[in-house]
Amino acid sequence: MQRRWLTVITLVAIWAFVGFVLAIEAYLNVRVIHMRAVDFITVGQPQFVRAAMWACMAPFILQLREKMPLSSGHWVGGITFHFLFSFVVMAVFFLGRLVAEAVFLCEPLSGFWEMAANNFWGRNIIDMAFYWGVLAFGFSSEIYRKYRNEELRSAQLEARLIETELKALRQQMHPHFLFNTMNTISVLVREGKNDEAVTLVARLSTLLRMSLDNTGVQEVTLRQEMDFLEKYLEIQKARFSDRLEVNIAISPEAMNARIPNLLLQPIVENAILHGIAPRAGPGHVDILGHVENGNVHLEVRDDGAGFDGSIRAKEGIGLANTRERLAKIYGVRGQLSLRSEPGRGVSVQIVLPHRT
Repeated sequence: MQRRWLTVITLVAIWAFVGFVLAIEAYLNVRVIHMRAVDFITVGQPQFVRAAMWACMAPFILQLREKMPLSSGHWVGGITFHFLFSFVVMAVFFLGRLVAEAVFLCEPLSGFWEMAANNFWGRNIIDMAFYWGVLAFGFSSEIYRKYRNEELRSAQLEARLIETELKALRQQMHPHFLFNTMNTISVLVREGKNDEAVTLVARLSTLLRMSLDNTGVQEVTLRQEMDFLEKYLEIQKARFSDRLEVNIAISPEAMNARIPNLLLQPIVENAILHGIAPRAGPGHVDILGHVENGNVHLEVRDDGAGFDGSIRAKEGIGLANTRERLAKIYGVRGQLSLRSEPGRGVSVQIVLPHRT
């Protein structure tokens, strides 16, 4: 409702401005021709009437343009029709104005047609320009509306495409995670640790239930992600026992930040499989998080053997998918960096916009 009133006020202001410009132009012309001072209101009043008439005619002309587009008849028919109609509108307004002036001033109508013929090709021709100006406004508005609709459809299509790609990326990680977990259970069974294997199956069931509860959810809070991650770490600790130590240090304000679902799990999984599993002795995995300068900073690091050479060549499916998800959701504001030195482990750092 408020927007409609704003539109009405804007249109009234535009046509009032048009009337004011016409009034000034007529006033200056009269002064130059008669070389004397004239009353601005007397000279300008007909011009405001002219602007008001066009303000009332504009909606009708715009509807007529829709029923008879300029492109009708290979453009020839449409342009010819509107040219003739603009001439008729101009002539009717011109003759009506002369009649109104004669009646208002109580002047006789004798010699009316002669006077009309002598003054017909005067300033009233501008009314045809107004007609085509209204047509141009309608034409440009249509083009802009089509552009906005195409832009909206493109944005919706891109959003659906990104959503589909994100879903595919996340589903690609699930078999990878399940394979490694089932492999852990099979190792426990082969080692005769049946009770631990049963416990691990129960924990896996809980973990899968949590995963199914978030099916279709693209973002969760960091607190929810950590709840899921702790269940996953219980499974890994069952396999590595006292060889795996995990330190979690996340600031309270970061816990409420929204992050992509299953963001940290594949990174922690990589840290355990590549940083802890090859070691004979115990190893550490640190999960850190804090908020700084409007961004959430997350880090997962291990104290494994590390590596040198090409970092990208060391990225597995988990890190590659995570990097691609960040790029699709946050663009340049989502960053993932991988750092490592031989003998000093690997650090994966993530920067995201802080959203709650």
